[in-house]
Amino acid sequence: MFLGGYLGSCAAQLATYAACTACQCASHEVLRHSARVAWSVLFFLAMIVAWILRDFATPILQKIPWIVKDVTAVDMDKWFGQQAVYRVSMGNFLFFACMSLATIGVKFRGDKRDRYLHHAHPLLKLALWLLFTALPFLFPNGVLNAYSWMARVGSGVFLVIQMIILLDFVQGWNDSWVANGEDDDRWLYGLMGLTCVGYGSTLTLAGFMYYWFKPAGAGSCSLNIALITLTLLLVVTFSVLSLAPLARGGSIFPSSMIALYAAYLCFSALQSEPREYACNGLGHRLTAASGGTLALGMVVTLASVVYAAFRAGSNTALFTLEGSEEGEPLPSTAAATSLTPVTYNYSFFHLIFALASMYIAMLMTGWGTVAQVRKDRIDVGWASVWVKPAAEWVTGLLYMWTLVAPALFPERDFS
Repeated sequence: MFLGGYLGSCAAQLATYAACTACQCASHEVLRHSARVAWSVLFFLAMIVAWILRDFATPILQKIPWIVKDVTAVDMDKWFGQQAVYRVSMGNFLFFACMSLATIGVKFRGDKRDRYLHHAHPLLKLALWLLFTALPFLFPNGVLNAYSWMARVGSGVFLVIQMIILLDFVQGWNDSWVANGEDDDRWLYGLMGLTCVGYGSTLTLAGFMYYWFKPAGAGSCSLNIALITLTLLLVVTFSVLSLAPLARGGSIFPSSMIALYAAYLCFSALQSEPREYACNGLGHRLTAASGGTLALGMVVTLASVVYAAFRAGSNTALFTLEGSEEGEPLPSTAAATSLTPVTYNYSFFHLIFALASMYIAMLMTGWGTVAQVRKDRIDVGWASVWVKPAAEWVTGLLYMWTLVAPALFPERDFS
């Protein structure tokens, strides 16, 4: 018990020290001119704090009287770890949600909210972030239980937004290179090459999945085989549809990229299966890996969430403010600068990070399954397994809709 309390105390000190160090290392100029990067760093720090508290803060939480152990919990350490993640997640959700509300309608850089809320005063914002992160630790368990269900819905919204942005990005990439190909055939050859790479990578990954997730001696592994096979059938379906006369554009390049993404989601679903599951051959290899390898994998997972949130929040093709242009040069006079449009929607940017705060809670707790909370694991559990094939099929169906919608509704503008 003494050792547990010591580790918990060290974890709290480490989290506080990490927050202060991160602030000291980030210069004022970076925070002023690269606000999106600064917010992303702060969000990544929040995930690291949640990770540390999940794994080591049980001795501290046991001393807080209103955080009472749930009598139905399977394991005390896992339950308290889940509570720590929920509370850090909720604090960051509230923080970014308030920032989103506070920056609604910011259209010009002369707006005081642009300077005082979004860009400047990093120490004040760090203090507010610490306050919001600590606040949920004062809430009773019932509030956190309600938030956990809200987080499931918010995480789904976050995933849907990622899908929409992916589809828009791929289609825009295709349209741009096809337009350039009218003057230079090398753009078209580039599309052909990337299409081959996309489908080649999809098939290669499928082959590895058949090998990794149906290990010898593990039985039929019918679930894994079905998920992989259905993914390939989905790929074939929308690939053939993209070449049909009624399909928008008639290009197969977007299909190759969506195919690769679908294969990735299937792989991610299978590797999220519990490590003790006989058909998770890759999981057995990871279980035998070193602690450093597992930690690196967890950091990569967290970094990918930060990047996804950063790209979604910064998207200017779908969610920009009217009249703004990315990369517009700053005028030389202060008066003209005050009328310069902002280059992305600040309110939407913070909303995405609020939803991402919910999503990270689901990743760290196996989508709210206390039995799957483990110190060396993120995004493992049967709930995680089923969420990803669902996301895969929603992506495929959305893509097929974008192919046929222009032909079904010719009077509407889908550009």
